[in-house]
Amino acid sequence: MPQAPSDSPDISTTAPAADPMASPAAAPGLGPRRNPYARLFAVPGATAFTVGNLIARLPMGMFSVSAVTMIAGSRGSYALAGAVTATGLAATAVVAPWTARLVDRHGQARVAVPATAFAVLGSLSLLLCVRYGAPDWTLFASYAATATVPNTGGMSRARWAHLLKGDTRALHTANSFEQAADELCFMLGPVLAAFLCGAFFPEAGTLVAAVLLLTGVLLFAAQGATEPPPHARTDAASKTGSPLRARGVPALLVVFLATGAVFGAMEVVTIAYADEQGHKAAAGVVLALQAAGSCAAGLVFGAVRPRGPLHRRRLLCAAAMAALMCLPLLAATATGSLVVLAGALLCAGMATAPTMVTSMTLVQRLTPEGRTNEGMTLAVTGLLGGIACGAAASGWTVEHLGATTGYAVPVAAACCALLLTVLGGDPTRGTGGAVSTGRA
Repeated sequence: MPQAPSDSPDISTTAPAADPMASPAAAPGLGPRRNPYARLFAVPGATAFTVGNLIARLPMGMFSVSAVTMIAGSRGSYALAGAVTATGLAATAVVAPWTARLVDRHGQARVAVPATAFAVLGSLSLLLCVRYGAPDWTLFASYAATATVPNTGGMSRARWAHLLKGDTRALHTANSFEQAADELCFMLGPVLAAFLCGAFFPEAGTLVAAVLLLTGVLLFAAQGATEPPPHARTDAASKTGSPLRARGVPALLVVFLATGAVFGAMEVVTIAYADEQGHKAAAGVVLALQAAGSCAAGLVFGAVRPRGPLHRRRLLCAAAMAALMCLPLLAATATGSLVVLAGALLCAGMATAPTMVTSMTLVQRLTPEGRTNEGMTLAVTGLLGGIACGAAASGWTVEHLGATTGYAVPVAAACCALLLTVLGGDPTRGTGGAVSTGRA
């Protein structure tokens, strides 16, 4: 998942502390100073927890594809497979914020490891139920049990917020890196899952994903030196209440809902469009280009020094996303070429990461101290809800109006996100400028 809140997890209204990213070798003019990512991973322990987190995050792009392939292949029903994965998504939306709250309250290692173990047992149960022909209801129960999996990306961002507190420029780079990592994992995960299920046996994708998830979380949790301290129920963080009560957070979550609809709609429509063109197998590659564009833009965005008020940057990013999402619609309408569409999606993806980085940074700043992981998990929950809504709306549009017209759905969702951003105003206003400057 500000001074008023001065409980912001990533800035300080007092004089900035010594740069935690500086090292004796990082003198002005040297490589580490010029390269913000080199400085980022000069922080002691950063590389170790990042490696573990990436291993744990890769399966997040594998589970759904693996489950659909496994269930549809065994039971001969995509409807059943879709219903099972939708049940898991709904269960995650309910359970994830509670898991995140426990992580903030009791510590990442103490909660994430048992929560992950329970989720892995759910995945293994699903695998065995499919393999041995158990009743359909056991598939729903098993996949719902995977909802306890912790938000690994949120926990990694929470560590950066803890390690880089007071250094907004470094945190901007860290958030950009994390968003690029998200895109990379969700780009590679489905490809790896499809390969494993096709090359070996239908359950291979789920089995490998479960092993990677548990291994990655164990490695991540073992890096205790970088873990944020837990915030017990009795401290100031608990007294502030849920992040949902923080100023500006509810309105921001609605924007995340609309943004998620862009992603969900784009995926469904692109698959349908590729199928309509007789190249359904190429849909994964075309969607991977969108993720690649976002990944590249995220890394470039993180290397740029953030300037101006954060809310203004967020408005500009939302406007760019709304404008660039028109490109796939134009490409599909004017050319009917899958190659041109792939190029349009590559360009459209370039607005995704900057929009997500600025939005996640704002979530961190508005969330009360000690509730960082919960706040970011709520944002992810909003995205998941939007993905489900976007997928449903685009599916109906494709079925009744055609795949080309379906590209109007992500455009409408992006315009809705921009409108909601404008109407929501600046949630950092009145905080004495501590939040709104966004300067290092």
